[in-house]
Amino acid sequence: MSVHIGKAIKKKMKERGLTVIGLSRELGCHRTNIYRIFDSPTVDTGVLHRLSSILHYDFFKIYSKDLESRIDEK
Repeated sequence: MSVHIGKAIKKKMKERGLTVIGLSRELGCHRTNIYRIFDSPTVDTGVLHRLSSILHYDFFKIYSKDLESRIDEK
């Protein structure tokens, strides 16, 4: 899989001017979990949905674009 969603989440968090502590508060978890998310190429869909709401960005689009390109290749 070419998508690394954790990196995309970290990038969007920085673009929004949020800190790891701020994001962890919004998400309701410890900041170490945020660092784990950044390192992870995949994220649970429920968590991804919450992150999309918090960061005002549809992270599912990243997967949709990747899927479209894979389908178009065939």
